[in-house]
Amino acid sequence: MQVLQGVEALDPSHGRLFVVIGVFDGLHLGHQYLLRELVREAARLGAIPAVLTFDHHPDEILIGAAPPLLCDPDERLERLASAGVGVTIVQTFDVALRQTPYSAFVRRISERVELAGFLMTPESAFGFERRGTPETVAALGDQLGYEVVVVPPFTLDGAPVTSSGIRAAIAKGDLETAARLLGRPVAVVGSVSRALRHTTELAFPMPVALPAPGAYVASVETPRGSLRQRQLIVGPGGVRLEPAVPALTGARLRVELRRPANPSTASAPATPAKPVKPVKPARPA
Repeated sequence: MQVLQGVEALDPSHGRLFVVIGVFDGLHLGHQYLLRELVREAARLGAIPAVLTFDHHPDEILIGAAPPLLCDPDERLERLASAGVGVTIVQTFDVALRQTPYSAFVRRISERVELAGFLMTPESAFGFERRGTPETVAALGDQLGYEVVVVPPFTLDGAPVTSSGIRAAIAKGDLETAARLLGRPVAVVGSVSRALRHTTELAFPMPVALPAPGAYVASVETPRGSLRQRQLIVGPGGVRLEPAVPALTGARLRVELRRPANPSTASAPATPAKPVKPVKPARPA
């Protein structure tokens, strides 16, 4: 999968693209459904499936605060590639982009690459004041020569799967529900801030979705790729692993949360981890 930094990096060599736009934080079951539809429709159109996503959550600009992450940015790219995406465009979402009309943004893409079209759901919208709806984007496509494919929204047991719903489940310590909506165990990626004899303390460069204060049975993947059974302790003093994990300060660890170690302690809402200045990571974030 090719990863491009912004629409400006597009050029004709990237081929004919069929695009879906979204944050894709978490890559939950609803996102996985969209990616399957993207790959299928791209094949029908003889195009490369492409995702246009953002380097940080748009809410940081739209409302002044971004929600805690459900998926590490590097892992998000890995999962997009595994889903069959051929090109991912990571666009900076800033005030200028917020004020860009959908038509100007679409033209910015079509001027740089052959555009086969867009995948959208009925409620999809992008561009200034969210005026880029399936209807308006399709009308522009009549002029520019691309197609808009609208697919029904994904539901599970009659209800939509949303990132906000998953965050709420995690905050309550309901890892079972969150994992069911994600389609995989809940996980966080942090770096070792202090490697002590009996405890490994973690720091997060960006806020991540953490469960309610308490102890959680977890599997830990170290830079060496080994999985070790530990407890993740979430509390007012921070986040730590016990017993300690054999990893150096600055190493990145992926922690999969399995279940509360003591279910009665996982009931209060969690406070998202505050961002800290990260120590040098073991690999680029």
